[in-house]
Amino acid sequence: MKIFPLLLFFFISLNTSAQAVICSDQDKIAFDAKMGEIQNLEQSDIGGTMVLVGKTFLGIPYAAKTLEIGETESLVINLHGLDCTTFVENVLAFSNLIIEDKMNFDAYADELENIRYKDGKLDGYASRLHYFSEWIANNEKKGLLKDITAEIGGQQINKVINFMSTHRDLYPFLKDEDNYQKIRESENYLNQQSICFLPQDLIEANESSIRSGDIIALTTSINGLDITHTGIASKEQDGRIHLLHASSSGEVEVSEMPLVDYLKKVKNNTGIMVARPL
Repeated sequence: MKIFPLLLFFFISLNTSAQAVICSDQDKIAFDAKMGEIQNLEQSDIGGTMVLVGKTFLGIPYAAKTLEIGETESLVINLHGLDCTTFVENVLAFSNLIIEDKMNFDAYADELENIRYKDGKLDGYASRLHYFSEWIANNEKKGLLKDITAEIGGQQINKVINFMSTHRDLYPFLKDEDNYQKIRESENYLNQQSICFLPQDLIEANESSIRSGDIIALTTSINGLDITHTGIASKEQDGRIHLLHASSSGEVEVSEMPLVDYLKKVKNNTGIMVARPL
């Protein structure tokens, strides 16, 4: 796995929500360049815009744990190394900036904070939307997207979600007892909710209901975990839906195989959730 090294020097500023922003000079330059790349990419629907914006990130290296920086939770901006979640967050943020015609850094930081944190507000480590099923539900509540999984044949299940609290050693911020207890509270809330997913063996029959630009989240049989990976649906020249994603095998790419076939090779995959940006 190719991991992009974290930059050692950061500047810290304040965005319009008065939250600390961690961003390197290199990433600020990358933001300015991204503005130039995307300013004319708006399509008639947000899905088309999402795919075009997402493809401007092709080749950006995959980097794990890019948000686990410092001793307190801050809004981390890293455009030179992306994991699957930060890729989707950035694509959605930049697409919304285009639609809202707010092409400046402060608007971008506000948009990213709104997407990444519960109810749009950074308030410590536990306010980050760590579990992606909650990320979908909370961003639906904000009016940014709609969970369409049930509409395309999805099934409701109940699953115990506790991977973070039962693997505390994997998360540096959980050394703090207050963070740990708040994460357990979040998990207890999630365990009162059901999850709707489209089983892997039903995806092909419902593929026509998935549009380019839809957010795809891969459900899993791993104990305590809801989602293992996420990306963006992209209808390619073969007429099939592929996955545009930050692949842990190396970089942002479009899957060579259609989504249906790609999923069959993903260990422990049970199906998908599908969320449509609004």
